[in-house]
Amino acid sequence: MPRPRTISQAQLAREMGVSQALVSLVLNGRKSGINPGTYERIWAHAIKRGYHPKGMQFAASPTSSQPGQVGYILRAPMRLNTMGFFYGNIHHGLHTALEAQNLTTVFLGSEDQLDSDRLHRLLPAGHHYRGLVLFGEVTRSFLSGLRQVERRIVAVSARYTGVCHSVMGDEPAALELLVRHLYECGHRRFGWLGGNTGLGRHEARLTAFQAALARAGLALPPRYTVVLAEADREEGTEAAHRLLTHVGRKDFPTALLCYNCLMAEGAARTFAHAGWKIPADLSIAGADTPRPPQPAEPLRITGTGTDPVQLGQAAARLVLASTGAEEDGFHDLMLPARLILGETTGPAKA
Repeated sequence: MPRPRTISQAQLAREMGVSQALVSLVLNGRKSGINPGTYERIWAHAIKRGYHPKGMQFAASPTSSQPGQVGYILRAPMRLNTMGFFYGNIHHGLHTALEAQNLTTVFLGSEDQLDSDRLHRLLPAGHHYRGLVLFGEVTRSFLSGLRQVERRIVAVSARYTGVCHSVMGDEPAALELLVRHLYECGHRRFGWLGGNTGLGRHEARLTAFQAALARAGLALPPRYTVVLAEADREEGTEAAHRLLTHVGRKDFPTALLCYNCLMAEGAARTFAHAGWKIPADLSIAGADTPRPPQPAEPLRITGTGTDPVQLGQAAARLVLASTGAEEDGFHDLMLPARLILGETTGPAKA
């Protein structure tokens, strides 16, 4: 395909009826001695025409001419190709909400790819971003470094009270919905398959699960609690294999709750391969919003959680309302959870 035609400063000057020297001064950040209206008009026209050579100083552009962009960063070790259903839908909600305001999103990188030098290159003083959104839980040291270059930050699915804004799902309510559903189905023996042990979300979900069981007069036996470092289908498979070593015991669970629906998929597949009928022999659920069933996973997982699209939309509203001023407070926004019944839970086996 032919290369797109580039536009020159001389062409910009002819189109606007000004000198090329004036255009050059403005686009290199010169304000002294230049009429403010002319300065802004040249910037607006240059950006509209797509003029952006290496020397063009966006940080010097007037606010009305700056590109409308919000940067987003993934927690380590996530990458764009491993975001999955949950974070992919968060991004969809964020992007569509910003698009309605004539703004867009820009991926800046993952937490473990952004050292201090790179952050300062991406976010120099006077940068044009309208704020940043974090997908998932990052380390405090990374967040501290990030706040040195930008204070308008919203964390999604993580909370940093007094440090930045956050948008969370109601984890206690979500686990209460799942336990109540399974209790009403006659289940009294439960197990837990956990993952992402280094993150606060795992502890929040496990604590909420144990509290919901306690309210029902039940407890979670340590023997049937398996916790792994990651939280994908492979970990669900591994955790299920560990539980199968106890399968001959009379107190073996009739229902398993998993840290997320990916682990639930792996566990359901493992038990099915071992000859168990899901949910007739064993109910399995995930503590987040299930994705649509895939060809390799024909059963839709029962899950509970907050719509990730709504999380992204809420993050967009918070980041656009943030000024980054020292005197501004921070909001911890919690969205309601919902129970999504699939085909992996049912009445307890007699």
